Amino acid sequence: MAKIMIVDDSAVMRKNIRTALERGGHEIVAEASDGREVIPVYINHKPDIVTMDISMSSVNGIEALQQLLKTFPQAKVVMISAVGHKQQVLEAIKLGAKSYVVKPFEATKLLEIVGKVLLSP
Repeated sequence: MAKIMIVDDSAVMRKNIRTALERGGHEIVAEASDGREVIPVYINHKPDIVTMDISMSSVNGIEALQQLLKTFPQAKVVMISAVGHKQQVLEAIKLGAKSYVVKPFEATKLLEIVGKVLLSP
């Protein structure tokens, strides 16, 4: 079981991610609806993994990823993106994201990726 933080500007998507991860035995310790909230929420909850949407309004997932990894290089981040964001996904992986999931996702696929990231160094 991992402690997980969900970052997504869509309340519906946060609920879908939460449901899938909790059914897989993980604990959701925090949620954020914007990239600006990532660092303070991460500090307060110290999750094992962060799931982060790429497309958010004020501070997008790429910027939030950069800020998070600059402050916490050990953070494990799984990016979540819509089908058409291949370039941003590749950029996120280069910047240090551990993996990614494409929306819409299957719960089993999300759980599989989270499991692999938990085992990664």
